[in-house]
Amino acid sequence: MAIPLAYNLRSASERWTSSVVAVLGIAGTVGVFVAMLALARGFQATITSSGLPQNAIVQRAGADTEMTSVMMVEDVRLVEDAPQIARGETGPLVSPEVVVIAALPLKKGDADANVQIRGVSPHVLEVRDNVRMVEGRFLRPGLAEAVVGKGALSAYQGLDLGSTVRIGAGTWTIVGVFDGKGTAFDSEVWADAGILNGFYQRPPSVFQSVTVRLRSPADFPAFQATLKGDPRLNVQALREPDYYAKQSTVVTTLITVVGSLIAVVMGLGAVFGALNTMYSAVSERSREIAVLRAIGFGGGAIVLSFFVEALLIALVGGLVGCVAVLPVNGITTGTINWQTFSHLAFAFRVTPDLLAMGMAFALAMGAVGGLPPAIRAARANVAHTLRAL
Repeated sequence: MAIPLAYNLRSASERWTSSVVAVLGIAGTVGVFVAMLALARGFQATITSSGLPQNAIVQRAGADTEMTSVMMVEDVRLVEDAPQIARGETGPLVSPEVVVIAALPLKKGDADANVQIRGVSPHVLEVRDNVRMVEGRFLRPGLAEAVVGKGALSAYQGLDLGSTVRIGAGTWTIVGVFDGKGTAFDSEVWADAGILNGFYQRPPSVFQSVTVRLRSPADFPAFQATLKGDPRLNVQALREPDYYAKQSTVVTTLITVVGSLIAVVMGLGAVFGALNTMYSAVSERSREIAVLRAIGFGGGAIVLSFFVEALLIALVGGLVGCVAVLPVNGITTGTINWQTFSHLAFAFRVTPDLLAMGMAFALAMGAVGGLPPAIRAARANVAHTLRAL
């Protein structure tokens, strides 16, 4: 026979001060846990959403990132000849690109941060149709003009539409603002690849990667085989989503590990709080426990009752923590992308699965903090307690 749930609810409400302490401890832990996971999820989503399923990125064989790759113009022309590449009105949809890092002052504070400058081709907006111009116009090839992502515009000084900015050995005019739809491109500045090479004293015939639009995502294996089968090429091709997924691994793992460690440390404190609350409840209710045992409730029912009470407290704490963390969803922050050493703006992403993980973590803390006191309650000396009544 089980003890009615109403008994646990009344008991928790009568000892509301200790219950509130336990609830707040669990809520704080769950809030931090979910917030850190939302931070990692937001960074990962920003990076991985940059890749389109119909695109592929070609780099020098063995290169981990664009920063460590070098491709010559002859390589680009051979890649353009692949039959799997989509064609537009003006030719193959291919964007040979270069990437450099420049330090610009942040709008918030006096510090500088690295911004990624991407040298692009005139076909880049056709290749990456997840990017669109929202202000001004796109840059003209052969001129020292640049367009900036919405994230870079809000993060750095001197990138307003119509302004000029010193990057490398040249001065650039900002002629447009583009929306990368929450991708990593939002944090970049785009310029003409040839002019960018010249301002950084690089040969105009050198690139670091080639992004191509395939006729369909199913053409990637054939495209990869075409490149591997050409003895003149020493390159590797990756699906663009796979490439950007790899770029997010380091920071995502770091944030998740650090956040989990913080949550575990805080969780230990919350568990001790739950233990203290439940042990106090057992001590204060020793006579009630004795009466329950005397009228026929067994040790298993006592254990279950106190365990359920601890889970109820944890459930309330988990709900409070999840509700408290909801306002951070969508808040924009920034960090360094350790693959490119550039500043990346991204938003917290509080998703239903993260909230479910937070609730599970809360219930786990409640279980750990509630089981020992529940067992102690069941082992209480009934005869001794009744004699003391």
